[in-house]
Amino acid sequence: MNASNLESEHSLLMILQVPDGIRQQYEAGVRKAFPGLNLHVVADAAQADPYLSRATVIVTHGPYLGAKADHIFSNAPRLQWVQGIGVGVDNIADRPTLHPNVMVTNIHGTQGVPMTELALSLLLSLARKLPRSHQNKLDHRWERWPSRLLNGKTIGILGVGSIAETLAPACKALGMQVVGIGSRREVPSFDRMVPRTELVSAVAEFDYFLLLVPYSVQTHHIVDRQVLAAMKPEAFLVNIARGGVLDEDALLDALRERKLGGAALDVFMNEPLPLDHPFWDLDNLIITCHQGVVHEDVARVNVPIICDNLRHFLAQDWQGMRHVVRPGNKPLQPSQQA
Repeated sequence: MNASNLESEHSLLMILQVPDGIRQQYEAGVRKAFPGLNLHVVADAAQADPYLSRATVIVTHGPYLGAKADHIFSNAPRLQWVQGIGVGVDNIADRPTLHPNVMVTNIHGTQGVPMTELALSLLLSLARKLPRSHQNKLDHRWERWPSRLLNGKTIGILGVGSIAETLAPACKALGMQVVGIGSRREVPSFDRMVPRTELVSAVAEFDYFLLLVPYSVQTHHIVDRQVLAAMKPEAFLVNIARGGVLDEDALLDALRERKLGGAALDVFMNEPLPLDHPFWDLDNLIITCHQGVVHEDVARVNVPIICDNLRHFLAQDWQGMRHVVRPGNKPLQPSQQA
């Protein structure tokens, strides 16, 4: 069977909750590489229903599926492969409705720079109280205060993977001491490593505490009331991992009671963050809207990886597929399925 026939046998659904221009770049890149492929692109999981029955491949990100994840997978009987566009595959690989035959791949090794820039921007914004300066501009108020420095401070990073390996040297360049919390013993640019079992005692020394740990059953609310209570009252917490690794109710109480210097959150347990959520009204919390790896070049970086995997998939070259998180059983071609 030639390539065009293989393409026409498959239907790829992209569920991409990203700005229109970026979504269009994803679509254009895949269409150019596979002109015969049945390709459908939607901006929200709620728009996916017309295409689920035919979809053999879904390209998406777990948080984009939200509460619709089980609905998506249970209504896609021909699904063979899910390509995640980020590192985390939570809300994809862990869904009970995802058939064991379905392969799951992710993209990693490309997020270090954008996530590092996000982390540094949030750390500096907290230290310099930039939201307060912005509000003063709106109010035409001239006000000054002593800024906090990153230089000479200790940052703890929970979750030491490829992103943390990029972030740590940047923190060192700013004069910070970098402590990692994880199972690895030695990592370049980290001053030392601490096992997760010592998390409560370790956070007591951190001036900044950054969350990068993947979300799983084991890491659900790993940063809980006990951990938050052990932090310095002037310390800052930054979560750019997943909302579920943090007990948000406990953080809300800590911020309301001024038991922390402040916090910055890019991710939340429920996204989009409900408009009536009390987080919006806190003056000691910075909110960004899951923007970690949504940047101007993200499609340019990710599309070649997606297309390379798609070529191997169409050729039934399962061993050639990159960043396999869950191999599944050997996928069947659509014509072989009942």
